[in-house]
Amino acid sequence: MTASLPTRSLLVLDSIRAAGIEGEIVVLPDAASTAPLAAAALGVEVGAIANSLVFWSDDEPLLVMTSGAHRVDTAALAERLGRGSIRRASAEQVREATGQAIGGVAPTGHSAPLTTVVDEALAGYPEIWAAGGTPHTVFPMTFDQLVALTGGPVVKVD
Repeated sequence: MTASLPTRSLLVLDSIRAAGIEGEIVVLPDAASTAPLAAAALGVEVGAIANSLVFWSDDEPLLVMTSGAHRVDTAALAERLGRGSIRRASAEQVREATGQAIGGVAPTGHSAPLTTVVDEALAGYPEIWAAGGTPHTVFPMTFDQLVALTGGPVVKVD
């Protein structure tokens, strides 16, 4: 089955396996490029979707892993993190920073390591789902696995 995964998803799979995460990458029949679409395709609450949102802050990319039920309050998050402004990255910046397209950005498997923060609200779900490197791929994990995988601090993002 892994042979049929897109190259970007194989990179994600290698990374999650190296982190000891056993969940399989699931290929969805339709793109699930938003949290509501992913939740509907998987039959889970939208809050259990770990959105991978790339922002630009202090001249570098910042990956925010947030619950699909939240919007990131960029001003409040910048203050909490002691950063200058945080603004949404362009599609080109996302691709350059991650090697992945908007709607399919995984928490790992990027071109280079990214500074990452994890939404504390994701801790409220026994299983969370994240993109697997493309808008058609996702994989399950626990909150603790996400934190360990990304190495990011847990913060309030909304």
